[in-house]
Amino acid sequence: MASLPYRDTTSDPSNHGRGSDNDDEEEEEVGESGYKTSKDAVLFAIDVSESMLAKPTDGDEKKPDTMLSPTIAALKCAYALTQQRIISNSSDMMGILLFGTEKSKFQDGDEETGRGGLQYPHCYLLTDLDIPAAADVKQLRSMVEDEEEAADLLVASKKEVSMANVLFCANQIFTTKAPNFSTRRLFLVTDNDYPHASNRDARNSAAVRAKDLYDLGVTIELFPISHPDRGYTFDRSKFYNDIVYSASPSDPDAPAPLSADIKPASSTAKDGISLLQSLLSSVASRSARRRAMFSHMPFEIGPGLKISVNGFILIKRQEPKRTSYIYLPPDSDKPQIVMGVGQLIADDTARTVEKTEVRRAYKFGGETISFSGDEMAKIKHFGDPVIRIIGFKPLSMLPVWAQVKQNYFIYPSEEDFVGSTRVFSALHQKLLRDQKMAVAWFIARRNAKPTLTALIPSREQRSEEGEQVMPPGLWIKHLPFADDIREPPETEVVKAPDPLIDAMRVVVQQLQLPKAVYDPHKYPNPGLQWFYRILQALALEEDLPEKAEDKTLPKWKQIHKRAGPYVVEWGKTLDDQYRMWQKDNDRHPKPTANGGAKRTGGAAPAASNGRIKKVKAEDGEYAGDGGITDEEMRAAYAKDAVKKFTVAQLKGWMQGKGIKGVGTKKAEIVDAVNGYFETKMEMD
Repeated sequence: MASLPYRDTTSDPSNHGRGSDNDDEEEEEVGESGYKTSKDAVLFAIDVSESMLAKPTDGDEKKPDTMLSPTIAALKCAYALTQQRIISNSSDMMGILLFGTEKSKFQDGDEETGRGGLQYPHCYLLTDLDIPAAADVKQLRSMVEDEEEAADLLVASKKEVSMANVLFCANQIFTTKAPNFSTRRLFLVTDNDYPHASNRDARNSAAVRAKDLYDLGVTIELFPISHPDRGYTFDRSKFYNDIVYSASPSDPDAPAPLSADIKPASSTAKDGISLLQSLLSSVASRSARRRAMFSHMPFEIGPGLKISVNGFILIKRQEPKRTSYIYLPPDSDKPQIVMGVGQLIADDTARTVEKTEVRRAYKFGGETISFSGDEMAKIKHFGDPVIRIIGFKPLSMLPVWAQVKQNYFIYPSEEDFVGSTRVFSALHQKLLRDQKMAVAWFIARRNAKPTLTALIPSREQRSEEGEQVMPPGLWIKHLPFADDIREPPETEVVKAPDPLIDAMRVVVQQLQLPKAVYDPHKYPNPGLQWFYRILQALALEEDLPEKAEDKTLPKWKQIHKRAGPYVVEWGKTLDDQYRMWQKDNDRHPKPTANGGAKRTGGAAPAASNGRIKKVKAEDGEYAGDGGITDEEMRAAYAKDAVKKFTVAQLKGWMQGKGIKGVGTKKAEIVDAVNGYFETKMEMD
């Protein structure tokens, strides 16, 4: 991995930057470190046949993506996924296997003459299953961008490739390169729905090899290619129903394969989606691995009724993640990864302190109270991890703002308690039907502090293509305690009249997104994408980009065209309604002696020079005569000379600061001013 020095292939990058065992163990919260170890290995198996190499006949030359052959589109899809995996999942493995090629190549085997070519004829291992390096990305990029280089390799074999050999080759790759990975998947891209049509034994042999893969824990994901321009539709029932299973024995909760075929859209289609975009969308929907925040958590629904659930984070903010520190040795230009080691050292003697010598201590009443590790564990122990329902409430009682941290999604697991799915489904349907939520006592894991949570049911959501967008289940929403809730500031709220609301409704309708649905995948974080684009350019020795692509910027011209006249009309309605409100509430401006305007019925604003304007006080005097600035009052406080000001001056200054509830005696007012500055100094 010399060409990509910031990536370590010998150790798990997720371990870099974490504290050692000597770190203080504060109250453990469920965070990203709570994920169970989950590495993913994805092997693309792409068919290289005459039909897969043929370009669409009805593509649009103005849209290059519509002119791609299925094989090139699949390679571009693998290239895009490799770039994404390098960024988001740095420990995952990627590989590309071409089958049906004239040339043959396997691991450590020379083309044609190597043992790989003899063992797996017409199978070409373009990129071995490994953590992607910069050299692998460059090779793949040259394949999808250089037609001559691709044409030299992408030559369809005249003989039919054995699907049993292809699957056995994939088995060999997974066994040797990713034997201990928790998730291993084979992405099979082909348009041939009936291999070995005249050879039943070959079909049976392929089914046996597929069963071997599933016994190994490998899931086969099929990406069928149909050709509507040639009148060809992929039929799974001929061959692939015996090859692709709905779940693997090692992962019974694996999603079932999608039923929709991938079709290159014609240039006259309404959506205009090309084969590449269809492939990218389909792969993206099945490329994200599921990482459990907690597994087999006891879920107590009632006394004596307990099931098991798994918890996930489905929506999470993505941020730049540094996987390791590096340094440049004095005798080499190659960066080396820093391996951090932490030690506790005595402050007075500088000797190394063993972990058994360290005790926790807290100050109370001037005394230092120490605790041993066992005593601290007992103090912090509120029980074993559990989700325990303690009651039910209507969903209408839960305000939108009642949330203090990220929500978790829970789904039943059958591993500890058989029948958990059935009981969970009954509870889920009952909560949905009655519009109820369950209030639960939640301890995320050992030594975590308990919280009160609301269990909110959610319905399944599917896209127009039939893909599951959001699964059905329960969401854990952390409820705030009384100390977490602040009182909102007192403000005067003026409700908008109905004509103004009706005018704004038209504006909002004109600015709605297509089908009134917000798809976050279409609007990536521009700052994050710019950061990763710079990293990619440096690693692949590309030209640095000049400008970031920001899809979150409003489309001003379209907004002006669609909603501009309605916004102007709304502004006129606002002016009319405001004048009516002024008349009804006696808030209209009145001219003053010097020709200016003075608002009636409201408090006068503070002057921009920092001095307090004259405000009518309750005792009939003008508070703020000879107005006091903040600097003057601060200087008087420093010299203990606040009492030199008059009561009217002090009241005027306090009114500008919003200090209320003070008595009428001067001594009380002076104490209030001194208390204001003392509190401010403590906060600073």
